[in-house]
Amino acid sequence: MTTRNRLVEAAAGVFNDAGYFGTDTNRLARAAGFAPGTFYKHFADKREIFLAAYARWVETELDAIRAAAGRRGRGRGRAIVREVLAHHRRWAGFRRSLRALAATDEVVRAYWIERRRAQIDFFASFGGETRRARTDWVYVQLTFERIADAIADGEAKALGASEASLTKRLEALLSA
Repeated sequence: MTTRNRLVEAAAGVFNDAGYFGTDTNRLARAAGFAPGTFYKHFADKREIFLAAYARWVETELDAIRAAAGRRGRGRGRAIVREVLAHHRRWAGFRRSLRALAATDEVVRAYWIERRRAQIDFFASFGGETRRARTDWVYVQLTFERIADAIADGEAKALGASEASLTKRLEALLSA
């Protein structure tokens, strides 16, 4: 694994555990086993490595969705929903930081939107799907993402929603 990849992997874990605002570049470098100077040979600042970690997060999620999509029939939607929920649960702290940064940092927001467009394009081309309009896929993406985050963070449960019911609705959204 390259130095850059080790830094990104370690940073993703630190961001997930401590949050973006709960760490600094020195801690990120040390978590990967490097001195702070090594960090700055690969990244200009904490935001840049956060965006690299987010890009990896998106690719990991899409890889899991591709694997789940290999299933046929009714189990396909269920498998995709389970993978997405598991991924959001595993990275709930990272996602909280992402949402906070996207609300306050224009560079992060622009990158987040760019990555979401790529996710929407993926879903729109998924299995040769052409029945839905772009707006429908945006709706699927935004709904899926928000519900997955609410389940992962415990927000849905705190509001009295049944995880099983929300999961079924996400499955139905994919097959609509």
